Amino acid sequence: MANTTLNASIIAKAAVGILENELTMAGLVYRGYEEEFDKKINGYTVGDTITIRKPTDFTVRNTITSSAQDVTEGKLTLQINKVAGVDFAFTSQQLTLNIAQLSERVIQPALVQVANQIDLDVMSLYKDIPQWVSTAAPPTATTVIDSFAKFSKGPLNLDSRAVPQGMRSGILSPADYWAMAGSQTALFNNSINGQAYRRGRIGEVGGVDTYMSQNAPVFTTGPGGGTPLVNGASQNTTYDTTGANTQTLITDGWTAAAAARVVVGDTFTIAGVFDVNPVTKATLPFLKQFVVAPGSTLASDGSGNLTLTIAPQIITTGAFKNVSAAPADNAALTFNLGVAASTALTNNLMFDKNAFALCMVPMVKPPGAVDVSRISKNGISVRVIPYYDGVNDKSTWRLDVLYGVQTVDRRLAVRVSG
Repeated sequence: MANTTLNASIIAKAAVGILENELTMAGLVYRGYEEEFDKKINGYTVGDTITIRKPTDFTVRNTITSSAQDVTEGKLTLQINKVAGVDFAFTSQQLTLNIAQLSERVIQPALVQVANQIDLDVMSLYKDIPQWVSTAAPPTATTVIDSFAKFSKGPLNLDSRAVPQGMRSGILSPADYWAMAGSQTALFNNSINGQAYRRGRIGEVGGVDTYMSQNAPVFTTGPGGGTPLVNGASQNTTYDTTGANTQTLITDGWTAAAAARVVVGDTFTIAGVFDVNPVTKATLPFLKQFVVAPGSTLASDGSGNLTLTIAPQIITTGAFKNVSAAPADNAALTFNLGVAASTALTNNLMFDKNAFALCMVPMVKPPGAVDVSRISKNGISVRVIPYYDGVNDKSTWRLDVLYGVQTVDRRLAVRVSG
């Protein structure tokens, strides 16, 4: 069959299919917000930001007497502010190919890089998650998840906090993934050990559909220093309807130094502040975990004081109650599962689909561009634009993807160190 001179539409169709197949983490999170950007209000598009409504909470009465509650809905915004693209050049002779040749030689390697960047951006949201468990106490950089007992630390945490089952996924680093796959080969179940041994697949374990990614993040804990304490009692608040769900926490007892004592993504517990079941509000047998959020003062002042911006908020009463009690003055803070300062640890992720969101939207066809193709498939949109160099008979092709990522519900995920 004669070769076809490839155009932007043919290349865009091939690109969007390849990109869909190459996404890992990005393919496991909520993708429904693309529809919001297609809506028009009075003939105008919504712009680059949409508002997401967060689910509300209620308290249950145990008497016959009615007691109406105000409905309080939280909101947060998702902004489309990230671009990933690649550019490549062909002569007219090279463009007279079939699409299979071009996909294998050029488009697929290029889209692997784009998919990797999108996955990295979604994985970077792990620093929003306060829940962090480990297979060792304390975890070390060499510990791996090599048994069901270790793997189950993640789903156990999710179950203890009443995270819904049915749409859970897990992303493991290569070391943890292959250690876990190796542990399955010893099982007396051919449908499991055969898959692990012959194909290197873990599949669904403990209700968690498990994948491997080189983008599983390595988190380096903050330098710490001193004996951090809560500075002032009753540092609790009410539910933040803006959706940020953060508050400030005044602490002291840090080493008095100009250098940073904490980093964004550090997690900690507060003595005497226990987690609660989000449905029943019953106190759970483990301390509530918090995470250092952007906006914190990272370095202590000359007297060892430090004001943290933390998530989630400390709420002690009502429908959004999430702790057993407010922290007491001078209650001790324990950071990062008790590991040493400035320690690098793999942060595998286990999460419900609705914990994170990825939204891709079609990019505009710019005025003046002639052969523009924009293809969307299953919520993935790719734009391809060629421009020509007549002196060298060479066409440069730019391929772009426009998207945004957001943590929607911090409660629905857990970080797991191997």
